[in-house]
Amino acid sequence: MTRTPARKITARLLLALGGLTAMAVSATAAQGAERLPRDNAAKDHRGCVVVYFDLGETLIHTADDGSIRYMPGAAEHLRALRARHIPVGLITNVPSDWGKTDAERAAKLKTVVAEDWKDSRPFAWSDFGDRILTPRTEAERKPAATLWERARGASGDCRLVYQAETTDEIDASRSLGYVPYLVGRPHWPLFMPVQLISALAHLPN
Repeated sequence: MTRTPARKITARLLLALGGLTAMAVSATAAQGAERLPRDNAAKDHRGCVVVYFDLGETLIHTADDGSIRYMPGAAEHLRALRARHIPVGLITNVPSDWGKTDAERAAKLKTVVAEDWKDSRPFAWSDFGDRILTPRTEAERKPAATLWERARGASGDCRLVYQAETTDEIDASRSLGYVPYLVGRPHWPLFMPVQLISALAHLPN
C-alpha cells in the first residue's frame, strides 16, 4: 500500500482546522529559535512535541456542589496521548504559598482535588510526572508569561502545544511560540485532535 508523505498529511490536517494552528506554528518558527536551550538533553529527540494544559475547566470541572470530575472527553484525550507516548504537562495557577517548590505545590494540588473527586476514573496524575508548573509568587500567575517560559526551558527543542478554555491564556501562549488550542468551542473537537498533535512534531522548525 502506498503511504502518503507525512508533510501532506500534516498540511491536510492544518487546513481542516481552518488555518488556526498553521498561524500558531508560523509564530513558533519565527519566535522560538533564539529562545530554545541548545544544551538540553531533549535536543537529541528530533520530531518531539509536548502538550501542556490548564487544569480547571480544561481537564477537570468543579460542579456547583463542589464535586470535581473530568471535563467531557478529557480522560479519553489523555489516554489517546498516552497511547502515542506524547508527554503532557500542566501549567496551572495555585496559591504560591502552597509550597516552596513545584513538587510541594503539586502535592497540595493533588490533595485538594482528591478531597472532592467524584469521577469513577482516577485523575491521571502519573501522566504528568514532574511537568506540573505552578506560580512561585503571585506575580507569576497566568496570564503572566513566566510559567510558559519555564515550561519551554524544560522542553528543549520540542514543539509545544497549550490547551485551555480561556482566550487570554490562549493568546498569551501563542505570543510565546506555543501552538494553542481553545477547548470547548461549539462545532470543534473538544480537544486538539491527537493525530494533529502527532503531526506537529514533524513540521520543520
